[in-house]
Amino acid sequence: MGLTKYKIGDLVTIVDERNNLDIRYFYGININKEFMPTAANTEGLDETKYKVVRKNRFVYSGMQTGRDECIRVSMYNYEKPILVSPAYITFEVTATDVVMPLYFFMRFLSKEMDRYGAFCSDGSIRSNLDWDVFCDINIELPALQLQQKYVDVYNAMLANQQSYERGLGDLRIVCEGYLDNLRAKLPHKRIGDYIELSEDKNESNEYNLDNVRGVSIEKRFIKTKADMKGVDLRAYYIVKPNEFAYVTVTSRNGGKISMAFNDTNETYICSSSYVVFRCRNENELLPRYLRIYFERSEFNRYARFNSWGSARETFDYSEMKEVRIPIPNINVQRAIADIFESYANRRAINERLKSQIKEICPILIKGSIEEARERGGIING
Repeated sequence: MGLTKYKIGDLVTIVDERNNLDIRYFYGININKEFMPTAANTEGLDETKYKVVRKNRFVYSGMQTGRDECIRVSMYNYEKPILVSPAYITFEVTATDVVMPLYFFMRFLSKEMDRYGAFCSDGSIRSNLDWDVFCDINIELPALQLQQKYVDVYNAMLANQQSYERGLGDLRIVCEGYLDNLRAKLPHKRIGDYIELSEDKNESNEYNLDNVRGVSIEKRFIKTKADMKGVDLRAYYIVKPNEFAYVTVTSRNGGKISMAFNDTNETYICSSSYVVFRCRNENELLPRYLRIYFERSEFNRYARFNSWGSARETFDYSEMKEVRIPIPNINVQRAIADIFESYANRRAINERLKSQIKEICPILIKGSIEEARERGGIING
């Protein structure tokens, strides 16, 4: 009961099922090997050309494997089928007499495999890992019963995380319900009467590269990805706790606006191309309450609809001031903000759980291989 060596191409079969079922759930895969709703505009596209992904089916893209040091492959685990771009390759593990589909996927949840995929990718600018090269990669497999042992451990951790995630969804529904009730009962007020620009700059150079942040379409502050060599940080805006920053350009953002709320005790600095603002009087409009509306998909649609321009469409601060929301008394605002923060904290815990599962997965694979080696040698399949 040792290890048997196989080529990936001997274990899988391409499945090219096109959409004749009127499915409208469009997804892609990211470098974390997760499915995510596509950011591309799918209006007017021929949906019959899109590929169907069913439970236990895999999606693969060899694009930019070398550049990102990531093999973009993911296994779909849900009952409701989804669609992916025809540019993806969809396949299934068909050699189930020698490998479990989930164990096969677990093999790709390691940096070691990603680095090897990058090594095998071509030397072009795109650094692609072509399908035939992917299929030529060798992997070592223990016996099925040993695979099952480690898959069971993975499934137990995954079930715990997914149970936590379902509770997270319930909390989100409670928060959304409160907001919808307020929207129905209270008049909507212009937030421009409650916010003001914050244009303090880092002129004294008090803050350095460690304080530089960008903002994402997920409404988070992130470590900057820009080349900061030779950049004068004295021109950067200061973003204090409880202040907001956003990028006015909304085109090519997948229908979202890049912005974030500083809910930490730290002070950040951001590019002077950003807009930074704050609530003028926190006893009238609580920043934590306003933040909730910016996180909603309705706000993304509003900002995109009210963006103007030609080559680059922008949602200027003058338009931001025209946003209207219900503003209840401060105690109600605080109660709703507390519920949302509970949700946000649980969401962060859920992300850490998912990250921990990925970190443990290579350990499980290593354990299965070492146990198999103790029981026997390696043979070619």
